[in-house]
Amino acid sequence: MTTNKKALIIGSGFGGIASALRLKKIGFEVTLVERLDMLGGRARVFQKGGYRHDAGPTVITAPFLFEELFELYNKNLKDHLNFVPLDPWYRFYFHNGKTFDYRPSIDDTNKEIEKFDARDVQGYRDLLETSKDIFKIGFEKLSDQPFSSFWEMAKQVPSLVKLKSYLTVGQLVNSKLKNEFLRKAFSIHPLLVGGNPFTTTSIYALIHYLERKWGVFFCMGGTGKIVQELERLMIENDITVKKNTDITKIKVKNNRATGVITSTGNEIDADVVICNADPPTVYKEMLDPQFSKKALIKPEKFTQYSMGLYVLFFGSKKQYPSVAHHTIWMADRYKELLNDIFDKRILTKDFSLYLHRPTATDETFAPTGKDSFYVLCPVPNLKADIDWEKEGPRLRDKIVNALSETIMPDLEKNIEEDFWMTPQDFKNDYRSMHGAGFSIAPIFSQSAWFRYHNKDKKISNLYFSTAGSHPGAGIPGVLCSAKVVEKLIKKDFNIT
Repeated sequence: MTTNKKALIIGSGFGGIASALRLKKIGFEVTLVERLDMLGGRARVFQKGGYRHDAGPTVITAPFLFEELFELYNKNLKDHLNFVPLDPWYRFYFHNGKTFDYRPSIDDTNKEIEKFDARDVQGYRDLLETSKDIFKIGFEKLSDQPFSSFWEMAKQVPSLVKLKSYLTVGQLVNSKLKNEFLRKAFSIHPLLVGGNPFTTTSIYALIHYLERKWGVFFCMGGTGKIVQELERLMIENDITVKKNTDITKIKVKNNRATGVITSTGNEIDADVVICNADPPTVYKEMLDPQFSKKALIKPEKFTQYSMGLYVLFFGSKKQYPSVAHHTIWMADRYKELLNDIFDKRILTKDFSLYLHRPTATDETFAPTGKDSFYVLCPVPNLKADIDWEKEGPRLRDKIVNALSETIMPDLEKNIEEDFWMTPQDFKNDYRSMHGAGFSIAPIFSQSAWFRYHNKDKKISNLYFSTAGSHPGAGIPGVLCSAKVVEKLIKKDFNIT
């Protein structure tokens, strides 16, 4: 199949790579450009002192979305990637020393729940049932469907109202569970896609059932291995990949994108432009102002962005086997801490942490007998007045001290090769508006039709497959976004 048309993809995150593969399959000549020296976007890889670190997404759910990309080219994912199920999915460590293992077996999970409050076994069952109902609408029916017009959204309003999507994730979870610790554990999922559980629409509670349906996995070799194999798949199928290529402007003529201009002044022509870049940045920095107006329903000053991320990477010459692959270290304060981060935009003395210990599953991430870690700490984005040159090393020391005093004794004297990323690095490296970790926040008024559209309203051949567009952030979100874009382009170019 060929269309003799050229498609240009800006950005090589999973949404960009998936778009490249999908567009090539339907006949486009495809070029993918990436401003960094490696593919993956936030899924890039750091190597330092014998330690390997995945920079971004580490929780793999809905692996069939990756299977689909290989199947497009008659290949079996299992011949290229090894997804292994995790147990526990997540280990929660609370401020009072209690732990909770969220496990793939419901029976095992129920036993963990009983340690806190036996009444919440039924509450968790009710939460899963509600999550399943939301999943059937929010994921199965809407996640890969375009919302190019208000009426497409309006058709779903009765279903969304019935599911009480106007509630927040926090409100939904609190209505089902009684124990304060379990309420915290089962409401954290919005933070994995950049949202405050107490403002994020309960649509995102579908993640509970999504995990139950397909599981939580780790890819041996890390997400970097996924990027590596997908890059090989692109090259094998004659997709042109250009690294170290920064796009400064999208050329537009007669309300059609005609290509791009790079930072070195080179021009690349295209019949279709797909942005895997952050939509607010695209509209502010790559397009003329006339196109940025009403790109999002809300004016910029009212737009809410996700929190920022402080990410500490380090190797440890001592292993910590009690730290699970995914460990959530939770402070005493929860709702109040989130309010400080999202609304007050202040850097507090306390914090909650997500620890990724890939060596729990894949020993190749570190030298023999050692551990590789990254620690993700939610912080305010760059709308806050924080000097990260000063606060970066201070926060590093606070995090190391807190872990040393709890789940990782003597950590300070065992650390090797540590470095960190701040919201300023997210802005610099990923061109993320305000250094937000996940683009705009997933609140109800910034979801579905209210989110950045997968197709621009004025530029007829400009599309978005990225965290800031529908359906949202996270690996399933951006992979589904690429499916939406494929559907739109097939329709626009009369491809069957």
